[in-house]
Amino acid sequence: MNKVVASADVAVADIAAGSTIMLGGFGLCGIPENLIAALVRRGIKGLHTISNNMGVDGFGMGLMLEAGMIASHIGSYVGENRLLEKRVLAGELDLTLVPQGTLAERIRAGGAGIPAFYTPTGLGTIVAEGKETRTIGHRTYVLETALHADVALVKAWKGDRLGNLVYRRTARNFNPSMATAAKVTIAEVEELVEPGELDPDQVVTPGIFVTRVVVGEKYLKPVESKFIAARMAKGSA
Repeated sequence: MNKVVASADVAVADIAAGSTIMLGGFGLCGIPENLIAALVRRGIKGLHTISNNMGVDGFGMGLMLEAGMIASHIGSYVGENRLLEKRVLAGELDLTLVPQGTLAERIRAGGAGIPAFYTPTGLGTIVAEGKETRTIGHRTYVLETALHADVALVKAWKGDRLGNLVYRRTARNFNPSMATAAKVTIAEVEELVEPGELDPDQVVTPGIFVTRVVVGEKYLKPVESKFIAARMAKGSA
C-alpha cells in the first residue's frame, strides 16, 4: 500500500475544524513544520492541540496561534511564546499544563490502550486538583487519564511508502508515541525510500500506525535560544 501523498496541503486537506490534534516535537526540534504550514494555509478554527511546546512567536505552532486556529491546548512548556501568554490571560484560549513526564506517559498510554495510570507527580499541587488519588504501599498517587487525538502530525527523518518511520536522535522525542495515539497519523519525512531499504532494527514507528506520508518541501530548523561559549562562561562566573 502506497501511503505517500503529493503534498502537505493534500495530507491535511480533510482535517476538520474543532479536531483534536497531537503535534510532535520538543521545542522546535522534530516538529512537522511543513504540515503545520499547510494547516495554517487551510485556516481551520477551533482546534484542540496537544504538544509539549507551543512553538515560538512566528514559527511552528506559533503560526497556528497567530492565525487564531487554537481553542485549547494541553502541553508542558509554553515559556517561549508571548502571544500564548496574552491569549490565556485574556481568556481567549483554554490552557492545561501537564508535567512533562506525565504528558509523555498520558500519550503513550493512549497509544497502548491503557485508559489511566497512577503517578506520584503533582500530588499536593494544583496538578492534582479534582483528580482521584490512591495510596499504594507507603505512597499516594494521582490518577491520570490517557490522551487521544483525531489526528497526529509527526516528523520523521526517513520513511518508506508503507509508512515505516525512522527518527534522528533528539528529533525522535514525542513523535513515536503520538503516532500511536491518534485515529489518523500523518507523517512528514525528510527522505523517502522504497520498502525494504530501511533497516528493520531502525524502524521505530511501524507503518500500521501511519495513515499518510509526505516528503517535506523545505526545513528551516531554527534554534529557539542560541548560546555561545563566552556568554555561558560569563553567566556562570
